[in-house]
Amino acid sequence: MDSGGYGRYVNQPNTSRLPSIDSLDELADVLARDRGLYVRWSRGPGVDLPDVSSRDDLTGVPLPGLSANSLDAEPWWGERPLHTWAARRLYDYSHLPRVKDPRVRPWLLRGREVGRGPDNEPLVTDVEPLGWISDRVIEEAASEVERQPNGWGPLDRHA
Repeated sequence: MDSGGYGRYVNQPNTSRLPSIDSLDELADVLARDRGLYVRWSRGPGVDLPDVSSRDDLTGVPLPGLSANSLDAEPWWGERPLHTWAARRLYDYSHLPRVKDPRVRPWLLRGREVGRGPDNEPLVTDVEPLGWISDRVIEEAASEVERQPNGWGPLDRHA
């Protein structure tokens, strides 16, 4: 796969070779050029794609796609900075490596939404992995959220 301007390639265990997005501005540039993109927090496409199904953590019920979160800015966001939008979308779930599994990382994908999960998150199939989102981007996202005028925290049920 061509890096498509997403940054350097990285090799990860249990995954195909994917480019890495290494700054919040780089991610914002991607979002400005393309719609229909999602972020998924997991051990990666190498683990997720053979089954393309998530499970409800509470009940164990299999879901008809992978849980992901849309990165498309909503129309009401207007001309505000896309890096702030992206920062919030990433920050909301940045607790997952700590509470689920330290191998959980965010990755960018394109997919087809087929429903909603129990937390109203999109469920996607026909997944095309586009790249890893590096730790540096998550650190930049946290800094961007902290700079905002109102307090905010991740959607962490274990806080």
